[in-house]
Amino acid sequence: MTATDLPPAAGTIRALPRTSDNLLLADAGEGTRVEFRGVTKDYGPTRVLHDFRLDIAPGEFVSLLGPSGCGKTTALRVLAGLEPSSGGAVLLGGRDVSGIPTNRRDIGMVFQSYSLFPHLRVIDNVAFGLRRRRVAKREAAGRADDALALVGLDHLADRYPHQLSGGQQQRVALARALVTEPRVLLLDEPLSALDAKVRVQLRDEIRRIQLRLGITTVFVTHDQEEALAVSDRIAVMNAGRIEQIGTPEDLYLRPATPGVAAFVGVSSLVPGIVRGREVHVWSERLPLQSAPADDGPVEVFVRPENVRLVATGGVTATVQESTFLGSFRRTLVRTGDGTLVTVQHAADERADYDDVVRIAFTDTPVVVRPRVEVDAPEARGSSNASSRRGA
Repeated sequence: MTATDLPPAAGTIRALPRTSDNLLLADAGEGTRVEFRGVTKDYGPTRVLHDFRLDIAPGEFVSLLGPSGCGKTTALRVLAGLEPSSGGAVLLGGRDVSGIPTNRRDIGMVFQSYSLFPHLRVIDNVAFGLRRRRVAKREAAGRADDALALVGLDHLADRYPHQLSGGQQQRVALARALVTEPRVLLLDEPLSALDAKVRVQLRDEIRRIQLRLGITTVFVTHDQEEALAVSDRIAVMNAGRIEQIGTPEDLYLRPATPGVAAFVGVSSLVPGIVRGREVHVWSERLPLQSAPADDGPVEVFVRPENVRLVATGGVTATVQESTFLGSFRRTLVRTGDGTLVTVQHAADERADYDDVVRIAFTDTPVVVRPRVEVDAPEARGSSNASSRRGA
């Protein structure tokens, strides 16, 4: 297949009506369908993508979420053409682009590193891709200015990268990726080098821009909070495969596997016994999202918001720590058998270290996994899996 076989870049249908003089908004399209069809990727004898299948609708924002080494960045690089696949096909707009080089795929990319040219002004950095495409200088400058206005930096067009903050430099990188009006936008952990407050601001800005342009976007991250905040759907990856794909609400409220339950959100692991469609946890019975093949001992994933402090009933526990988080508190307690449980409760409910409290569970379906036998009680308790992963 040659480059001429590819469909024209999106732009014949506007995602939103023109609301300003920004030509980039005026020409915005509705996005392009992206498909991975049974893609595999091998590095020597090691397979890092296994029969990878994913269908992304035009204009959809999909995040690839998972720990380091799960294959999410490899999948993105195969989509971009930066890595050849070992098998399967990648389709853009219904056309197989597996043999098409990166510069012919009409894709915009934003990386973790800003990769700006230090000797060029901001506007020249943004216009660089247009000039490489032999767009006239005056038109390139106008379109670059439009792209900078889209990210709120048109007033800094004449500065150099070293005169900008990290968040501003990443906005310039985003403008540079958008200025060519690509069919697909790829974001490879673009926020991980920024401080917490700037990350949240830029995360929300990326989503706002994506919705305005209607551009199909694939976002790679290991931060589940980022993925939950901006995505239409999230594909949770593990060992080169998609373990579950769904809306943020589906993944958080209805995780399909223990791995997804552990990675998405914060959970406590408590001991239980499965009997039919229920799991018995201490004196309570909780419904199961899906029952294991056999009854018997399991570990139960319990979200902090599904544990409550009660005056009577429940199980006795001792407060280990309590953290004020603005509109609510999270309190870590230890039960008599050594299990650590995180409770989310009202901010005005004070709980001090070594206080004795009682906890109970809400009647919410839970996910379980086979119980792992341990030698010491300290090995059990709150997994807080997603927040403790550094990769």
